[in-house]
Amino acid sequence: MKKIALLLLIVICTISCESDNTEAPPIPQTFNMLSLGDSYTKGEGVCETCGYPEQLRDSLKTRFNSQDIFNLSVIAETGWNTSNLIDGIESENPNSTFDLVTLCIGVNNQFQNRPFSMFETEFPELVATATDLAQGNKANVIILTIPDYANTGFGQGFGGPVITEELTMYNQFIINYCNTNNYSFIDAQDLIFDGLTNPELIASDNLHPSELAYSNLVTQLLPLAFQILME
Repeated sequence: MKKIALLLLIVICTISCESDNTEAPPIPQTFNMLSLGDSYTKGEGVCETCGYPEQLRDSLKTRFNSQDIFNLSVIAETGWNTSNLIDGIESENPNSTFDLVTLCIGVNNQFQNRPFSMFETEFPELVATATDLAQGNKANVIILTIPDYANTGFGQGFGGPVITEELTMYNQFIINYCNTNNYSFIDAQDLIFDGLTNPELIASDNLHPSELAYSNLVTQLLPLAFQILME
């Protein structure tokens, strides 16, 4: 009887140890991402999955469990200035449930020769909207400065150095605003600035960033975006 009792005890201990060593499968997480902007956010001139929002989503997936879900929404159109983006967001009326929101806007304010005062008024309004959509948490927002298109084939025929001068003014406003109000930003002004000497950075339309250029941008975005989603 003692031998039988000992064998039963060994079996029970073995089952108990195996049970303790079995890890519960991770609970799938769902992350909601939103990108706001213009042609640079829409990915004009590149494939549907080649823009920076899509590349960022796909890169984030590789850093999380395979069961996790990444939902991406994009509110952006080619030619949109700050007023257009305000109207576009109002029309879409998205929920304020996003874990990560990116904002890149202003190139068409410059291109369309809109008064700089328009940007000074509407950019902060868009940042506030982005914050509201990011569950009211400014820490969930990443702002991008405006890529300088001066050194593209199109840009050379449309002003060249003047474009750089004007976009530098826009971007300095963006950077100062972010620093003053504690927003994270990525400086993308030089994203395609070497386009004349490195044509692989320019899309086939000779104006917008290529898939490679957006990949370079995602390299800058990824660590910050990962940190935001992990917190």
